[in-house]
Amino acid sequence: MTIKVLGYAAQSSKAPLAPHYFERRDPRADDVVIDILYCGVCHSDLHQARNDWGFSQYPLVPGHEIVGRVTRVGTDVSKFKAGDLVGIGCMVDSCRECASCKQGLEQYCEEGNIQTYNGIDRHDHMPTYGGYSRTIICSEDFVLRIPENLDVQAVAPLLCAGITTWSPLRRWGVKTGSKVAVIGLGGLGHMALKLAHAMGAEVTLFTRSPGKEADARQLGAQHVVLSTDPQQMEAVKGQFELIIDTVPYAHDINPYMPTLTLDGTLVFVGLLGDIEPTVSTLPMILGRRSVSGSCIGGIAETQEMLDFCGQHNITADSEVIRMDQINDAFERLLKSDVKYRFVIDMQTLAE
Repeated sequence: MTIKVLGYAAQSSKAPLAPHYFERRDPRADDVVIDILYCGVCHSDLHQARNDWGFSQYPLVPGHEIVGRVTRVGTDVSKFKAGDLVGIGCMVDSCRECASCKQGLEQYCEEGNIQTYNGIDRHDHMPTYGGYSRTIICSEDFVLRIPENLDVQAVAPLLCAGITTWSPLRRWGVKTGSKVAVIGLGGLGHMALKLAHAMGAEVTLFTRSPGKEADARQLGAQHVVLSTDPQQMEAVKGQFELIIDTVPYAHDINPYMPTLTLDGTLVFVGLLGDIEPTVSTLPMILGRRSVSGSCIGGIAETQEMLDFCGQHNITADSEVIRMDQINDAFERLLKSDVKYRFVIDMQTLAE
């Protein structure tokens, strides 16, 4: 048995997203059925819809920043009940048995986690479809509890942009007094500023755009450094224990390496591909500095992030759109014309 669901899908890499009915599985005993209220728009949704990474399967229903209400639960579900405010992020399953999964690092599952969309279910081998739709079904172990005090319209981006920046902040031990820098002020960068500031860090934004200073300070940055200004870059040499690089395209990281402390680390969370130009090892060797990478977080870590955001009233700066505005939103994403995340009101998904 399957359930027929209305969503918005890309039928090919060249086709705009449009209404599309598709089949979701009949709920299993450990499943939670969720009525989707809001779904964030991630830049990866655009990449997947247009097959920029070369592995998209069509029809493709994007969306992995999902917030909704539980409507029913399976007979074995113990964590949730009807009416609960919940979320689903970038993954809906993993092998649960490998070393990574047993550590709560399902995002690094050795068999590959099952993506919320453009994946294949481990059990019934049906395609997974995302949150640009009315309803989603997911194992309770991959469903997250959303703090009720948060603005539900602005919560969805926490499930991707939020956890993507929270995970390295936690992994590299950011605490009160830590000196953290963020490269780039967009969907990821604005969350990194908010979270690092709330964790008590002294936060700096690296930017190429002088006009972003006011926004950066409002979001939590105490300092703003124009990365194209050699004098400003020289003034922050050896200062940062951690740099979170959120830029989603190839760029030169060599100017940033000398700004790290001894044992400092620059962590990529945005770049998916080769580093260009070549990175000089000289500042790495002379300062025992590192370049690393990080992607989303495990389920326990994501819940920790959501609880922290609930305690500190942190949400994403977002613009709510109608479902039928998604193609225009994709075009605006290409121009970085949003502050700082689109969120779809899924109640506007019309028959």
